[in-house]
Amino acid sequence: MSCKKHSRYLPAPSAWSLPVRWLVLALVSACLGIALELIGLSAAFLLGPMIAAILLSVVSGPVRISHHAQLAAQGVVGVMIASALPPTVFHEMASDWPVFLVGVNFTIVASGVLGWLLYRLRVMPGTTAIWGSAPGAATVMTLMSDAYGADMRLVALMQYLRVVACVLATTLIARLLGLHSAAVDRPETVWFPGGEAWISLPEALCVVLAGIVIGTRLRVPGGAMMVPMMIGVFAKVLGLPISLSMPMPVLALAFAVVGWGIGMRFTRGVLRHALALFPYLLLSTMTLILVCGAFGYVLAQFANVDLLTAYLATSPGGADSVAIIASSTQADMPFITVMQVLRFFTVLVVGPGLA
Repeated sequence: MSCKKHSRYLPAPSAWSLPVRWLVLALVSACLGIALELIGLSAAFLLGPMIAAILLSVVSGPVRISHHAQLAAQGVVGVMIASALPPTVFHEMASDWPVFLVGVNFTIVASGVLGWLLYRLRVMPGTTAIWGSAPGAATVMTLMSDAYGADMRLVALMQYLRVVACVLATTLIARLLGLHSAAVDRPETVWFPGGEAWISLPEALCVVLAGIVIGTRLRVPGGAMMVPMMIGVFAKVLGLPISLSMPMPVLALAFAVVGWGIGMRFTRGVLRHALALFPYLLLSTMTLILVCGAFGYVLAQFANVDLLTAYLATSPGGADSVAIIASSTQADMPFITVMQVLRFFTVLVVGPGLA
């Protein structure tokens, strides 16, 4: 019997039920995550689920990732960042403020120039080009762009294309440079921690929950990640006896939700809408990554940090994905986080004016 005859009895991917889509997403995410982890790629459990989500979204259509789940995942990432930051983070910020000032402004100016060029070349309207090029948190930039009259779909495509490209490029570069970092080797990942790790988990989750509630109620941009992170940082600075550590299975699940949230935005409709613009957007994205990478090399020569740390600090990708990648390498997490967070808040202030 021919394969074509057999195929009559197999449902097309687009006809898969929601439970089947979730099962396929979970299985492919796990397989890709484990495979990438085994070959030593950084952020394997962000990258694997992200690739799986893109494939599922394009082949059979996206599945809805719960908004609350995405907020919770961002909160977990925020607390993870806080747990990696030393109590001296504000002292480090004050002592190296010229470095952070130059680094933040360079990335913003570079992205603004690229947005202006897209406008001058009549690839897209100026407001859309500026918001699409802005190196802030992708979700926040997309939502803010709609309020300022930009084409939200094109902004989303530009933002998440850059996030995906940055994750791929940063993961590969972290793989190439990670062994040459000057930092101390990170401890081996513990997938099955003992009872102590689980006993202290409720404290960290309370910080996540409190931060999400405060951030959403006050409508802080990116508050689901930023507010839990700030609560955790201040708790460490003040010496409060609060545990911020979380078991690796919890972190891996949060990474997967972040990856799914990025990947599911790449629907066939969005890609079809901007197919004619895709070469320009890809060229713009790769140019920004290369320019920021070149600046990272210069920064490493003058800021007394290793090349991997400088590259991650200047990466124009999302702060959450960069933090996840940095957490699985030997990079200087405090330096990277300070640079990324300062740039995020600066974009929030100057973005509307630039547009």
